[in-house]
Formats: sequence, structure tokens, C-alpha cells
Amino acid sequence: MNNDKLAMLERAILDMDKDLAYSLAKELVKDFPDVLHVVEESLVKAMREVADSYDRKEIFLPQVLATVNAFYSALRALHPSDGAGPSGRHLVLIGVVEGDMHDIGKNLVKVMLDANGFSCLDMGRNVPTDQFLENIARSETKYVAMSTLMSTTMVGMQEVLQGMAVSGLRAGRLVMVGGGPVNRGYADCIGADFYGKEARDAVGWVREREDA
Repeated sequence: MNNDKLAMLERAILDMDKDLAYSLAKELVKDFPDVLHVVEESLVKAMREVADSYDRKEIFLPQVLATVNAFYSALRALHPSDGAGPSGRHLVLIGVVEGDMHDIGKNLVKVMLDANGFSCLDMGRNVPTDQFLENIARSETKYVAMSTLMSTTMVGMQEVLQGMAVSGLRAGRLVMVGGGPVNRGYADCIGADFYGKEARDAVGWVREREDA
């Protein structure tokens, strides 16, 4: 029955039914204490299918946007709060670099980290370099996570890392990057500590370091 609900939630997102997606996600929270399982088995699967359909020109931008609305509706039901962890502080500062308004990937990483007990301070999307640096300086976050889906805005990651080094904010912090155009070679080139291809990669990497 629970697996049926997971499939129904995936279908609701693909059908662009945000109200049904929300109600199904609320039910699944009760059935699955591990929210990460719901995210991976329903939300991630749905968005991958949307991306594939868009690439094949089977659907177009209006349908994609309606599907994204249903995705976010389910995401709000799965993870409605944005509080700090038990210690009263956030562990990960996360955001999309300046010039990029795409935040689905960032939100998937955030909800997976939060679901695993790694509290995130979410900067949102289109975050200027100065704003990244100001919040890194003010926060006690150990990790900084940056993403972008546009090759033209990848330079923002390098600018943040350079700003951290110049401002004395790099020491004691680990930086992870990801997004469509990003790869391990670019991450190494700009001096990032980790590159994640999938949202789950960030969870595994943080867990390894926190459990060490």
C-alpha cells in the first residue's frame, strides 16, 4: 500500500496536480519516518521524467512550470519547517549562485540533508557573492553548498571561494558544489572540496565527515 502511495505521488506531480501531491505527501510522512525515501522514490523520479520529456520535446515550458509547482507543493508537505538543528545552529549554508533562478536541485539537496539531521541555512537562489560571504561570516556553518544549472553562472562559485580565502573564511569550512554544467574537474579547478552529481551524494559526503 505504501509503495502504491509513492507511485501515486509521483503520478500526481507528473499530472501537475499540486493539491493531490500535497495531500499524498502529508500521508506519506506518517508512513515513512525516513523522508529521504519519499523524496527519492517519488519526487526525484517525477522530476527526472519531466526533464527527459522536456528534452524529447514531449512537453513544453508551461507544463514544466506546472509540474514544478506540484513538486514544491509536495516538498512543503514533506518538510514544512526550516529550523536549526538540536544545537541551535545550522550545519550547512546552501544557495544558488548569482544569476541563476533555478533552485529545484538545491531544494532537493536541502531537504535530503535536513531529513538526515543536517540542518541547512537556505540562502535561496540568485545569491550575490557578497551575500554569500556575509552569511558565511555571520553563521557557524561548517559546510558551504553552492549550485547552478547554467554554465554562464558557474563563475559565481569561484568568486565565492576566492572571497572566502581573501576574507579568512575558508579555514575550517568545507565547500561542495553541484548542478548540471558542473563536474569534478571544475570543482577541483576552483578549489572546492567536493562535487556531487546527485542530491544523495551530498548527504553521503557530509555523513562520512560527521561520523568520522
